[in-house]
Amino acid sequence: MSSVSSITVSDIRFPTSRELDGSDAMNPDPDYSAAYVRLACDDDTEGDGFVFTIGRGNEVVVTALQAVEPLLVGRPIGTPHDLAETARALLHDSQLRWLGPEKGVMHMAIGAVLNALWDRQSRAAGVPLWEYLAFLSPEEIVDQVDFRYLSDALDREQALDILRAAEPTRRERAEHLRSAGYPAYTTSPGWLGYSDEKMVRLAREAVADGYTQIKLKVGADAEDDARRMRLAREAVGPDIRIAIDANQRWDVEDAVGAVHLLAPYDPYWIEEPTSPDDVLAHAAIRRRVAPVKVATGEHAQNRVVFKQLLQAGAIDVLQLDAARVAGVNENIAILLLAHRFGVPVCPHAGGVGLCELVQHLSMFDYVSVSRTMDDRVVEFVDHLHQHFVEPAVVRDGRYITPTAPGFSARMHDASRERFAYPGGAAWA
Repeated sequence: MSSVSSITVSDIRFPTSRELDGSDAMNPDPDYSAAYVRLACDDDTEGDGFVFTIGRGNEVVVTALQAVEPLLVGRPIGTPHDLAETARALLHDSQLRWLGPEKGVMHMAIGAVLNALWDRQSRAAGVPLWEYLAFLSPEEIVDQVDFRYLSDALDREQALDILRAAEPTRRERAEHLRSAGYPAYTTSPGWLGYSDEKMVRLAREAVADGYTQIKLKVGADAEDDARRMRLAREAVGPDIRIAIDANQRWDVEDAVGAVHLLAPYDPYWIEEPTSPDDVLAHAAIRRRVAPVKVATGEHAQNRVVFKQLLQAGAIDVLQLDAARVAGVNENIAILLLAHRFGVPVCPHAGGVGLCELVQHLSMFDYVSVSRTMDDRVVEFVDHLHQHFVEPAVVRDGRYITPTAPGFSARMHDASRERFAYPGGAAWA
C-alpha cells in the first residue's frame, strides 16, 4: 500500500518569445511554461506532472495545484482502483468543482496531479506509461472513466466491448510499436513569426528528415497566408501533407473564405478555425470547406465538448491534449469516444513536455483501443526536449517508442532551477 506524502509545485518558464518559437495568430509572444508538480509517496516513489501554459497564467495554475494538496496527501494510490477513486475524489470535490465545473484552471491542475500519479504508477511498475495502460484489464481501464454525461454516446458496456475486441491481439501490436514507432508530423517550420527563408528551409529539412506532413500557422493576414502556403508547397512538393492552423482566429464566414483562398495549395486540414467551444460553428465550417478536413481539440475543455463535436459531425480529426483535460483518466474516455465515432486521433503537442506525454496516449490507443495507425500522426516540435530526463525522440518521421518507466514527464533538476520564475538564472 502506498499513499501520497507531499507535493512540490514549481513555476517554470522558458523565454521562447525571444526567437518567436511558438508564435501564432492569437499568441504572438509565447513564453512556453509549465506549472510543475512532483508528488512524493511514503514508499519513496515519486511522480511528476505539469500544466502547459505560455507565461503569466502559470502563477494562477501554481496556486490551483497548491489548492489540491489537502485533498491528495494521505490518499492510497497503489492500484489502478486507487487511481480511479482518487480521480473521482478530486474531480467531484464540490467546492473545487464549483470553479468549473470540470473545466478551466482547476480542471487542468487536477489533470496535472492525475498525470503525476500515473507517472508514479508506471514508474513503480517498471514500464512506460503506454505499456502499463495497454495491459490493464478492460475492466480496470473503464473504471478510470467517468461516464456521467457520456451515456447517450458511450456507456460502460460499449467501452468494454471496444477494449475486449482489442485484447486478444494487444501483444502483437505492442511488438510492432516497439519496432516501427508511431507516425509524427512537425510544426517546426510553420511558426507565424518566422521569415520566409526560415520557413522554407525548415520545411525542406522536415521532408529530408522523413516527415510526410508539416503544419503552417495561418490567420494573421489572408494574402500573406496564401503567399506562405505557396512557398511551402513549392518547397515540399505535391505529395507532402500540409496542415494549417488558425488558432481560433476566425468567425465562420472568415474561416470558409480563408480556406477557399488556400485551397489551390491543397491544405490537408484546417485546425482550430474558430472558438474551441463552438461546436455548431465547427460543423458549419466542415460542411463548407470539404474536402479539407476540420481538426480541433487542444483547447476543448472536457470529455463533454468532445462528445458534442463527435455527435454533431463537426470534426474530421480529434486533437486531444495531455495537459488540458483531467489527465490520463479523461483522455481514456476521449479515446474511446473517438473510436466509437470512427474519428482518428492526432494529438496536439509541441509545448513544454507535451510531445513527451501524448506519445504514450497515442501508443495506448493503437495497442488497446483503435488498433490502427491509419491517418494518425502525433505532432512534434523540436524544442525544449533537452530539459526532460526521457525526451521524446523522432527518427525518420516516427516517434521512437519509449522504453523507460513512467510518463516521460520528469524534468532535469538543473532545468527546473535555471528556468524557475522569477528567480532562475534564465530570468535574471
